Amino acid sequence: MPSEQEEEYFAKQEFERRKKALSDTQSRDAEAERQRILTLAKGRCPKCASPLVTITFRGVELDKCTGCGGVWFDTGELDRVMAQEGTGFLGGIKRIFG
Repeated sequence: MPSEQEEEYFAKQEFERRKKALSDTQSRDAEAERQRILTLAKGRCPKCASPLVTITFRGVELDKCTGCGGVWFDTGELDRVMAQEGTGFLGGIKRIFG
């Protein structure tokens, strides 16, 4: 018959094993949900969910919302537009959000 200390040890080990299994399941579920949301949101405005259309501005393809009219920059696109623009208004935007 196991001692009280052995029972506590094995109970703690079982708790830690189950806790890790739950964490692993939650991580997989969270990634699956992230992928599902990305699939639904692809080509949609992050503000109003209307479809986005691609426009070319100074040789850079930007995403413009058909609903709210917002313009969305992908990574590096603001830098490319700024390289042609200088450091005026867009430079200020980059300093704030870059």
